[in-house]
Amino acid sequence: MASIIQFIKREKMMWLVFGFIWLKTYLFYKLGFQIQSESIYQEFLLLINPISSTILLLGLCFLIKKDKRPFGFIGVNLLATIILYANVLYYRFFNDFLTLPVLVQTSNISDVQGSIAELIRWWDALFFVDILVLVFVLMKRRQEYSFARSRVALALTVVAVGVFVVNLSLAQAERPQLLTRSFDRELLVKNIGVINYHAYDAYIQSHSKAQRAFADSSEINEIIYYTREQYREPNEEYFGLIEGKNVMVISLESLQSFVIEQTMNGEVVTPFLNELIEESIYFDHFYHQTEQGKTSDSEFVVDNSLFGRNSGAVFFTHSNNEYNALPEQLGEIGYYTSVMHANNKSFWNRDMMYLALGYERFFDIQSYDVTEENSVGWGLKDLDFFEQSIDLLKQQPEPYYTKFITLTNHFPFELDEEDRLIEEYDSYSGTLNRYFPTVRYMDHALEQFFERLKDEGMYEDTVFIMYGDHYGISSFHDRSMAMYLEKDEITDFDTVQLQRVPLIIHIPGMEGKRMDTVSGQIDLKPTMLHLLGVETEDMIYLGTDLFSDERESFVVLRNGSFVTDDYLYTSEVCYDKQTEQETDMSYCEPYFDKARQDLHYSDRVIYGDLLRFFERNE
Repeated sequence: MASIIQFIKREKMMWLVFGFIWLKTYLFYKLGFQIQSESIYQEFLLLINPISSTILLLGLCFLIKKDKRPFGFIGVNLLATIILYANVLYYRFFNDFLTLPVLVQTSNISDVQGSIAELIRWWDALFFVDILVLVFVLMKRRQEYSFARSRVALALTVVAVGVFVVNLSLAQAERPQLLTRSFDRELLVKNIGVINYHAYDAYIQSHSKAQRAFADSSEINEIIYYTREQYREPNEEYFGLIEGKNVMVISLESLQSFVIEQTMNGEVVTPFLNELIEESIYFDHFYHQTEQGKTSDSEFVVDNSLFGRNSGAVFFTHSNNEYNALPEQLGEIGYYTSVMHANNKSFWNRDMMYLALGYERFFDIQSYDVTEENSVGWGLKDLDFFEQSIDLLKQQPEPYYTKFITLTNHFPFELDEEDRLIEEYDSYSGTLNRYFPTVRYMDHALEQFFERLKDEGMYEDTVFIMYGDHYGISSFHDRSMAMYLEKDEITDFDTVQLQRVPLIIHIPGMEGKRMDTVSGQIDLKPTMLHLLGVETEDMIYLGTDLFSDERESFVVLRNGSFVTDDYLYTSEVCYDKQTEQETDMSYCEPYFDKARQDLHYSDRVIYGDLLRFFERNE
């Protein structure tokens, strides 16, 4: 006991660092991540969860020579601060926490520097003040150390493990099977802490890497059986409706449905799209199903009718997999397939993934004339992008399937003054304020593109499929979003509904029609194939033809939330869509199995690379 008391008295530097990290982590939770607790019990867990990881890291410092140990303590503080702050910056836009696959996507760093700068606040410097205090203390006073290094390190490790076991037991009592919910990263952080979450994430990622090595051909049979069971017959009226026509798929960057057919300060936000909807098939209950891969996730979901990963981007982690993707299947029926995107070919590892998906040509930034005058934000302005793409389209043999990926309406939503067709919104969020002018600009660029296609005689024999790729305004801006939507607050129910993105299928000469089926990006592949007259019963995919009379109105999001015609499930709460209020869980229970199975089987296909064992017509 005397030695313990002596240790406590002597290791003042360690306890000072411990206190700083503990307090700082809690402040990051409340101010950086804006984590809310529903009870005193949850607040208690939030308060204690940094203890175990902090003790463990400080304990490891006792393996350092005693004269260097204070530098180790300061290093631990700096490491914890960097981890916390990196997560805060990521959270401010993505409303999510970093994962190991995101950290290894280093090829994207040069492209996102402007976005990172937009996320930094001047008062963030306060999170680093304690490091300066520790350096000052170190310079003023050196400590004497007489304790055996390895014994102290071992003792503190045992204490850390013990504290973590207690922490986890209390968390499991509150949230049973907590560690099975790796997709709910905020829940993990709230219960076990940021550092422990990252350690657990590293374990999950290493486990997923091993799944391919241990997968075998027998596993594909269960997948085949499940997808055959989910197959729905196509609608005869629509099957083969666009056979032989050119197909242009336009990924509308960050476009959410809350601006479609709406105004801002009396100004119409999307006048062209509003008119086009009246002459198109429009799906107003269509949801994006992306996670951390954002635009690349939406591409993956659309091309494969499978979900992306729940962490990181499948474009990076599984670009060497075997796929039976839409471009490859269209190539088999004589279509020339391409992508047009004025960005670096390696961004999101597209140059590698497009080969795996079966695209014949990627028109990247090298195919465009990009100058300082025609660029803003992330690169070539949409107006110039579409204009220059006309000549590239003319180079292609017909029929072709070409995907366009727009850029201007990308966070942080920058726009030159001369391109602003409407003024910014006026709210607490500069991000939301700038969003409306960039959406309006993208709408104008689309209008000019359609006009040029008509002038060039390229419009009549082309089908246009346009969809929002993912959200543009994260939950970090809920206060301002509530202001725009004239709500008191943005609830969990509202958050899911804000994941709706527009889907417009425009077939020249066809009358407009509105479809109210609840659907998602995963449904586009079978829909397009059936429209083109391609039978899909012997394919592996998880979506459902949007026009099928047998279709169930249902969508599951990548985080496990799901929506039906009448109910919405998220954050372990079932909502009645009509009243937008919580209702009895029994109304949502019939859909739990399908939601879980869709996500589970998709993960098995991707992690195990199971399509390498699949041959059609088996």
